[in-house]
Parts: sequence; C-alpha cells; structure tokens
Amino acid sequence: MFYQLLIKPMFSLLIVLSFVAVPAFSQEAKKDSPEATAEPKTAEDAKLWVEYTGTEGPGKGKRIVLISGDDEYRSEEAMPMLGQILSQRHGFDCTVLFPVNPTNGKIEPEHQTNIEGMHRIEGADLVVLGLRFRNLPDDQMKFFADYVDSGKPIIGFRTSTHAFNYPANSDSPYAHYSWRNSKWPGGFGQQVLGETWVAHHGHHGKESTRGVIETANAADPILKGVADVWGPTDVYTIKNLKESAKVLLRGQVLQGMNADDEPVAGPKNEPMMPLAWTQLFESKSGNKTRVFCTTMGAATDFANEDLRRLLVNACYWAVGMEDQIPERANVELVTEYNPTAFGFKNARKNIQPSDFELQK
Repeated sequence: MFYQLLIKPMFSLLIVLSFVAVPAFSQEAKKDSPEATAEPKTAEDAKLWVEYTGTEGPGKGKRIVLISGDDEYRSEEAMPMLGQILSQRHGFDCTVLFPVNPTNGKIEPEHQTNIEGMHRIEGADLVVLGLRFRNLPDDQMKFFADYVDSGKPIIGFRTSTHAFNYPANSDSPYAHYSWRNSKWPGGFGQQVLGETWVAHHGHHGKESTRGVIETANAADPILKGVADVWGPTDVYTIKNLKESAKVLLRGQVLQGMNADDEPVAGPKNEPMMPLAWTQLFESKSGNKTRVFCTTMGAATDFANEDLRRLLVNACYWAVGMEDQIPERANVELVTEYNPTAFGFKNARKNIQPSDFELQK
C-alpha cells in the first residue's frame, strides 16, 4: 500500500516533467542544429536592416531609405555611415537596407537576388542608391518601381548607373530596368539617373579622381561648403547624359592614387567628364522627379569630407529643402569609419545588419 502511494505521485510527476522538459530540450537542440541558420521568422528578430532615428534638426519628420547592394565598392559600409550622419547630424529618420543571404542573415554583397526590407520604401521621402547589377525578385522590385513611378526624389552614386541586370530572357515586368535594355534604352540608370554603364575613363585602380566645380553652376546650393573633392576611384565615361542635366562637378583624371597627384595631360581631361549632376525625370505619375547622381561613391571615396558634404546637401535639395542647406553642413563621422578598399571578393565576412546599429 505504501509502495503504491509512493509510486503513483512519482509517476504522475514524471509525466508532467516530460511535457515540460522535452520541448525545452528540443529548442536548445534546434539552436545548435544546421537548421538554426535558416531565415529567421520575423524581421524584428532577424534585424535584417538598420533604423536610425533622427535627432532634432532640419530633417526632422522626413525619412530617407538608403539601399546598399554592390559587390565591388562596399556600399554596405558607406550607407550606414551616411545614414548615421543624416540622422544624428541633420535629423532625418534613416533606414539602411542590405544585400542579405536569406539562409543565414549575413550581409553578402555578391548575393544579387535579395535585399531585405524593400517594403520600407513605402512612405519614404527620399531613396538613396548604392547598387550594382541586382536581379531582385518581383515582390521586392515592386516597391522600388512604385516609388520611381511616384515622382519622389532619387539619389544614386557610382555603380547605381547600372543598378539592375536581368537575363535577356527574363519575363519579369521590371526587366526593362536592366542596364542595357533596348526598349527602355540604358534601363533605370540612363532613363532616371542620366547614364548607364559605358566604360572606365580613368585607368581603374591607377588613376584617381579630383572633383572640379563646374564654374557656371558654382552657386548651386548643393555645392555649399564643397571645395575639395577627391577619391581613389577612377572617372567613369559619360556619353548619354542629356543637355538638360545640370553638371555640378567634373572628374579630373589624376596620374596616380594620391590626392596631390598631377592631372593627366591630354584628351582624358579635355574635356573632363561629368562627375556629379542633377536632372528632372518625368515619372508615370507626371511628376518631375528630382534626381542627383555622382559616379564617385566607393566607401573609400566617402572618407573625403567634402564628398560626404555633397551627398548631405543633395539630400536636402532632393526633398525640397535647398533653402535650409547649411553654409557648411556638419558631416562629422558619428562612429569610427575605416572603409574597405574597393575590389571584388574583399567584402568583410560574417557581418550582419545589427553590426551597424549605433549602440554598437
């Protein structure tokens, strides 16, 4: 009798514990299993993009989405830096998106078919692009195409002139965005930004770039406080830019990779290629989209203070706040910035969007 009284409660307790302990063990096992690297269930848990809340400043109440996604010039490093400056120095709310491998949540610039958080474009006041040869799924591209059609402003730098690359047999409704599309000549780059990919004008990796202000447009508000623009990337060839575009800077090809190198003599600088410009693009909505583009923009280029200032000023202009551009905009770095040199296959490994959060 005593034995039965002892065993029955113990048996009941074991049954209860089995229902509590086994799932807990399974969860721990799952964390250590290969399946744990699969795409997280929610964006909040995954932290697949970064949000920077704006402080007090002229940009308060406006939101900028900065989209990185190139496999050569390290826009995944430049965009968080710019987002931090725009939010902490000028008050804009900023969202930074990245090319993310959906199987592990890591930033992988060569992963050309996924940029998490594209829906964050909805309701944005400005989109800033650092893209190269992306082939995004239709459900992601729809958010971008709808934004382009809305007539809201767009800024693009460096390889954004050839932001998209669809296969020739693609049946995507956005295939015409491809950089060499013939039906919409030059695709998004040429039609919206003003140029598609043509060629390197300077010798890539051997001849750097000095930005020279276009004298006729020196009073443009985007050039406020901008005097000393230099970067290690080379000048791009520009041949399709419309005469209606307003050239702000021209690219002087230098003999070497130092800021104090002499200009190259001869036809490379006679005349100099457009390096930064503004233009208006008429969207499907009938609105005149404000567009700013520069063919500079590697992460290493943005170590240059006045190039950062040019981009910040362009953001003010793009959202219709040109009368609030400071005489010398504050572009002091918010966090330490040690950009990786441009080049393929040299992206930082095992980084994720949360690594760029301000508290880190």
